[in-house]
Amino acid sequence: MTASDMKVQVKGPTTKVDTKAGEESFKFRFILRLSTFQIGSAMADILMTSVWNRIMISNFGIPAWPVGLLIALRYLLFPLSLWAGYQSDNHPILRLHRTPYIWFGRFLMFISFPFLGLSLGRLADNSGDVLGWLLALLCFLLYGAGTLISGSPFLALVRDSAPKEKQGLAISTVQTVLIAFFPVSAIAFGYWLETYNQTTFWQVIFFTMIVAAFFWIFAIIRMEKPKIENKITSEGPTLSSFIETFKKIWNDRRTRHFFAFLAVGTVAAWAQDNVLEPFGAEVFDMPVGQTTRLNAYWQGPLVVVLVLVAFIRRKYPPEEQTGITRFGLVLMTFGMVLLGLSSIVSNTNLVIFGLVIFGAGFGFFTFGAFSLLAVMTTDIEAGAYLSLWTICILVSRGLGISLGSILRDIFIALTNTPELAYGAIFFLEAVGLLVAAQLLSKRDILGFARDSGRINRNQLSASATDM
Repeated sequence: MTASDMKVQVKGPTTKVDTKAGEESFKFRFILRLSTFQIGSAMADILMTSVWNRIMISNFGIPAWPVGLLIALRYLLFPLSLWAGYQSDNHPILRLHRTPYIWFGRFLMFISFPFLGLSLGRLADNSGDVLGWLLALLCFLLYGAGTLISGSPFLALVRDSAPKEKQGLAISTVQTVLIAFFPVSAIAFGYWLETYNQTTFWQVIFFTMIVAAFFWIFAIIRMEKPKIENKITSEGPTLSSFIETFKKIWNDRRTRHFFAFLAVGTVAAWAQDNVLEPFGAEVFDMPVGQTTRLNAYWQGPLVVVLVLVAFIRRKYPPEEQTGITRFGLVLMTFGMVLLGLSSIVSNTNLVIFGLVIFGAGFGFFTFGAFSLLAVMTTDIEAGAYLSLWTICILVSRGLGISLGSILRDIFIALTNTPELAYGAIFFLEAVGLLVAAQLLSKRDILGFARDSGRINRNQLSASATDM
């Protein structure tokens, strides 16, 4: 697509981000404050997925498939994310583009928590209780809708709050906090609910509601400056302008290429998530305590590398992060190959080494990929672009986790040998990660940055010579 193609006008209102004001007011402490938003997000997600999943299956003996369907319900609601991102670009409320949509979404999540407790209370006595399942359905509908409505406007607010050269660092920082607090929340809730009872579960619910609400308010209150719009139509955003906006975005070949890279990389990275603990149990006869630690072997290095890379690369603009992203994918590939070999030769030392390498590569990949999200997004349509990337990551992660489980069952049935089955899964992940590395195009990133006004033609030519 040429530069002239990028100038296609669509119907409906437009928003112009005040980048100069962002550059003047930006301080890293603002990004750290925005990052506290993810403390509440991590707590909520662990409670609504991991904790609820364990109680329903392990304590109540309910089959895994209806539990999994409810957890995956948010993937079916993905159009809400596209709508919220587009609306936050084009339909400010009280002159605020992002904050009202974030708080509306988080309010839906907030009111979903009591329904979780009510549903468990009924299902504890009778796993077939219809009202209990209806309450659970309502809970996950509210939670999923709230997550999707608030997700892309929040990332857009993070991006809006930083100058161009710091936008990648800002988005990577908030994602680092989210990833870091997943294991923290899981461990804390695990100790608190080591033995399930209804009273303790309600304590966890109320604690999560209070702490999450505090951080969701504290992180963004007064962070967005009211803007005076230059061009707002009396009709506001319409369905036709919504469709035209996303048609224009998707018609850009570079957008499709980046979407493919992000989808393949995310699917390949997360295919191990559901099979890692069964792998430890079935191939190495590890007890539950040891299989749980397998996740720590890759999640720990991931967080450490994310923090270190964010510090070391903080002065580099986000459009220069393609190299480190590709390096992370190659490192992850090496880790998956070692993990596959460990399964075939039954070597526990290779398991640990492979997971550490994989986690370190995941850290490089996560920092780089989220930095590139800031580049593959225009100022005027930040919410729309970030909603597309949010959906890509969310759905691809779910597909990856599901695919790993499906492949495990298929390979076990075909080979009747766990060592070969899990080894095949890890080798396929390695192939997927290498494909993602090949799909990542530095020229596409720089060309998009030029046409969106992030860099000029001279910068593009200088960068292209280093490819």
